[in-house]
Amino acid sequence: MCLAIPALLVERLSDDQGLIDLGGIRKSVSLALVPEAVVGDYVIVHVGHAIGLLDPEEAQQTLAIFAELERSADNTDAAVARGRLVPAP
Repeated sequence: MCLAIPALLVERLSDDQGLIDLGGIRKSVSLALVPEAVVGDYVIVHVGHAIGLLDPEEAQQTLAIFAELERSADNTDAAVARGRLVPAP
């Protein structure tokens, strides 16, 4: 399974590189596949490469879904720790 995530481009660097921000985590990625990307754009990132641009509204919706999944996983982990839920084998 492949996963590509939306991230905000916060700085263009040299050699087709860019600095992205994803929830406070900043990482350098290749922008070679999206040379038109500018600071403030949302890019889809997969394995260290920005592979496309994303509409800001769609990016926010996707990030909200990821945040909800994280909260749900945290709640499940807490229920397992309290013995209220038995983990799947």
